[in-house]
Amino acid sequence: MRVVDFEESGRSDRAFELAEITEHVGSWVDPGTAFDAEEFLGLVPLDAGERVRLLECRRLIALVWLLMLTRDDPARPRNPRGTVRAQAARLDALLGQVC
Repeated sequence: MRVVDFEESGRSDRAFELAEITEHVGSWVDPGTAFDAEEFLGLVPLDAGERVRLLECRRLIALVWLLMLTRDDPARPRNPRGTVRAQAARLDALLGQVC
């Protein structure tokens, strides 16, 4: 699998790109279009080092999303009500995982 991210062009690795895909708020915020990140990740064979890096990257990206979401203007919300709380729960779950 190859992923090309033209938004922030540059060299990357599979673990980081997979973390970007699975932790992007758009992948889960709308229940009608959300996908199962764990099922998706189960389709990609990763070695032990990639699994560790994937978890670290997912934690980092989940934290970045939490920080970005807290800046949402309550008068003009861009995301559904409860998104910040849901993101905090996602981050908490990732922090509790062991590789």
